Amino acid sequence: MSLAVVVGCSHSDTTAPTLLSSVNGTPCSVSGTLQLSVAQTARVDCSNGGTTVTVAGNGASYLVLPQLPVDLVPLALVSYRLTATTSSAAATADLVRNPAMLAPSAGLTEFGRAPSGAQRTLDGMLRARARANVASGAWRPSLRPKTSRSIVAAAPDLGSVRSFRVLANESPVSFKTVGAQLIYAGANVLFYMDTTVATGAFTPTQIQAFGSLFDQTLYPIDTAAFGPPSDVDANGHVIMLMSPVVNALTSKSECQTNGFIGGFFDDEDIAGAALDPNSNHGEVFYSIAPDPDGLASCTHTAADVGFAVSSVFMHELQHLINFSQHVVVHGGEPEFGWLDEGLSIVAEELGSLHYEQQCPGTACRTNPSQIFPDSSQGFVQSFLFDSYLYALRPDTASLTLHSDSDGGFSWRGGDWLLVRWLGDQFGNSLFRRLDQSGVTGVANIQQATAQSFPPLFADFGVSLVTDSLPGLPRTTAPARDRFVTRNVRQLWARLFVTSGGSPDIPLAFPIVLTPIISDSTAKFIQPGTSSYFRLDTPASAAAVTLKFSNATGGAISSGLKPQLAIFRLPAGQ
Repeated sequence: MSLAVVVGCSHSDTTAPTLLSSVNGTPCSVSGTLQLSVAQTARVDCSNGGTTVTVAGNGASYLVLPQLPVDLVPLALVSYRLTATTSSAAATADLVRNPAMLAPSAGLTEFGRAPSGAQRTLDGMLRARARANVASGAWRPSLRPKTSRSIVAAAPDLGSVRSFRVLANESPVSFKTVGAQLIYAGANVLFYMDTTVATGAFTPTQIQAFGSLFDQTLYPIDTAAFGPPSDVDANGHVIMLMSPVVNALTSKSECQTNGFIGGFFDDEDIAGAALDPNSNHGEVFYSIAPDPDGLASCTHTAADVGFAVSSVFMHELQHLINFSQHVVVHGGEPEFGWLDEGLSIVAEELGSLHYEQQCPGTACRTNPSQIFPDSSQGFVQSFLFDSYLYALRPDTASLTLHSDSDGGFSWRGGDWLLVRWLGDQFGNSLFRRLDQSGVTGVANIQQATAQSFPPLFADFGVSLVTDSLPGLPRTTAPARDRFVTRNVRQLWARLFVTSGGSPDIPLAFPIVLTPIISDSTAKFIQPGTSSYFRLDTPASAAAVTLKFSNATGGAISSGLKPQLAIFRLPAGQ
């Protein structure tokens, strides 16, 4: 299905369209004229069967977002119309192509490319497989008696060898038995190396540094944010296994076209039945091994592994914590993929934040103009590239209906934005509440925030435009309509500048505002998304009426929870 016709992807027009002289319909949740101060937001609920809202005119300009803030409905395009009675005859500023924005530079680079498709494909397969097996009862994790870390067994001796079953093929799923030696035993992580890895691929110094990084830095960051995982093997640790079997999941040719798999967590290890021959009955993270000669797949030096695996470990450990807490500890269903993935991308971002705090200003940067220090580069790719892709198509990348098993990067970037905004509004302790839960999806967010989801979704959608309006103090928008941890407008502009003119990064600010005009052509939106419009009222009109309806002019189904988020723009925006 082609989505190129979606109106949200059109550029705003600075000429003055002629709009309808009147619109007919039943008012939504606001029956009188909506009076907003400059930089004030309102949510208009149209799930009552209403289709219209009247806003004050007199030259006021508004950001208007039609939204369907709902999950648990079919993922399908919904047709709608958005029209207004009149429009201003004055030209308006363009929020997309602000003349102050720099042009892209072919000579300046800062960020690597987005994560590989191979990693995402495997992640999706594993999460979908886990949900199916839990739903069917094939996996019975609730029967496992040991789920906490209060009493643990002594760690095995360094140098000891044990066997593991390792995923060796995705389709059909198959496993291989490997022997692995314990080469590092920390407070949180037991680090095993496949015995077939060439001697000297990791020197003792590298092993100690690598183990310490994961045990003393990365693991504590994740568990501080999301809480502890289960402990079904009662060893008080997460196991990290490096094996060439993981390398071989992608061939040398696939590495060139679709990237490689850096590592993964297999839910079967903690949810498989007691006699499951492919379960290692413990919390295990699998990683590629150093392979400088490319014997198993593409080449990976020890330094390559250290750079590539760190962010994957952060991402996968959140999946492990989330699944183990929802399913094993609380006896519920696995978290929906869209929220689980958003949390895992936040986990990667937390790795970057750790190094950003260690290296403020221009420290630790090859180029002093870099936003992120060199040590952050392996962690920033997912949220930076994917969020930009989402902002190019916010009305077709559903944030509440996608799953890990779905392709595409844009919805993942949108869910990082949503989870990051929620964390900024409610504090990072929210992440722990979302993970340490037996509730899923929108219901989980509502439980963790003690607020209804539609108003949250309205302010989140507005914040993507109103945070850091050009030429104005960041505090112009209310706190609810801003981020705290990130200035996404700044990040997207920087990505544009450093893109070298890439067609994937066409704009300094990717969200395009479409003028509300009299054109009655049906537009399209997906549940769990927002469209972005601009309304400029004439100075001669005391009020302007908007109509948000289905394709035939009637009310949009109440089950989709249709609403309009409206923000009054400051003068000159």
